[in-house]
Amino acid sequence: MTASASEKAGILIVDDMEENLIALEAVLGPLDQQLVRARSGEEALKAMLRQDFAVVLLDVLMPGMDGFETAANIKRLDQTKDVPIILLTGTDADSDYAYRGYAIGAADFLTKPFDPWLLRTKVNVFLEMHRKNRELEARTEQLVERVEELERTVEGLRKYAEE
Repeated sequence: MTASASEKAGILIVDDMEENLIALEAVLGPLDQQLVRARSGEEALKAMLRQDFAVVLLDVLMPGMDGFETAANIKRLDQTKDVPIILLTGTDADSDYAYRGYAIGAADFLTKPFDPWLLRTKVNVFLEMHRKNRELEARTEQLVERVEELERTVEGLRKYAEE
């Protein structure tokens, strides 16, 4: 079952190295969702303000604004604070990287090279949560409209009864 373009969730992949972006696209391609690239923290923040994302895969080690600073900025903005972030880093990472990532609000932390099946599975969980949240928002909107309709009906009956 393929999703239409409007139903596809955005997945933001952020890495300063082209080969890593290509690898992530290859791993995530089978999910049939919209993959958006960013080559820096600044590009990632701009992309997040332009569209809705179900999940962000964010490299920790990047020149300029690193992954931790980018994640902290994402979590500071009302528009993007609830978007889950999976931090990615090389095997030579400091032992406190995972702690720092979770402390700033990252949902998960993976070390490269990562198992493609594991990454796809984790991303799929966030895609499913995003889809369910959208369904809840749509149902809530329908209920609000229905309540407003019922309130108008009750008001009309009230006026009719007073006549």
